[in-house]
Amino acid sequence: MLKQAEDLLEEGTELKVLLDTLTDSEWQTPTPFKDWTINQVIQHLHGSDKMAVLSLKSREEFQAAVENRAQLGALMHPTKTGQALLADWWSYFQEMCELLGTSDPKRRLAWFGPDMGVMMFTTARQMEAWAHGQDIYDLKKIQRTNTERLKNIAVIGARTYGWTFANRKMEPPGPAPHVKLVSPSGEIWAFNEPSSDNVVEGDAVDFCHVVTQGRNIADVNLTVIGEPAKQWMAIAQCFAGPPENPPAPGTRSAT
Repeated sequence: MLKQAEDLLEEGTELKVLLDTLTDSEWQTPTPFKDWTINQVIQHLHGSDKMAVLSLKSREEFQAAVENRAQLGALMHPTKTGQALLADWWSYFQEMCELLGTSDPKRRLAWFGPDMGVMMFTTARQMEAWAHGQDIYDLKKIQRTNTERLKNIAVIGARTYGWTFANRKMEPPGPAPHVKLVSPSGEIWAFNEPSSDNVVEGDAVDFCHVVTQGRNIADVNLTVIGEPAKQWMAIAQCFAGPPENPPAPGTRSAT
């Protein structure tokens, strides 16, 4: 099985364990993410997972759904809630992981915008599950235990320096900063060319929080040196879609 697919399945399994603890009323509780309820957060993940399964099964059917506004809306905005939503999401999630895990790593998948390679597509789904899972951990004030599979998300974060600015129709203020991170196990993860005056350095979990916009750079313990690095960390965005802003300082922080 593709290693990234194994990591994705582990990410989803961890999230399901958390979701299994929720009471019926908690599903309706607003999270720190745009005041979305837990129902809305999982509906969001579930809609994208359903589209992923469709793309994996048939490029033609995926493209037809994208062109059919009513069908796309029904797929992307599921209406089930609570335990029914959990069961449906988990079923699709496991199917998605199985299909990704047995795909040719060189395969290109149809998606919104350019096609994506299987490996990057899989990691993008892990990134979404991890980031939105954090919304629920923050709501519940539970300290999360992260693992080395977080490296997949750190890789996306480091690679999307240029995308962050291009997405805002801005020119990057300089070369991509050197990124030097300490993993959950203490290993060092380094990305981009070494530099002493254009650097993002510190905890890998904090870095992943910033690039997924789960934390403001002011609320994490990262060392940021140089104008390109500072401008990037202020607006970093490793996910697709229109430009989004990070949470305001002090509104989301580690429990």
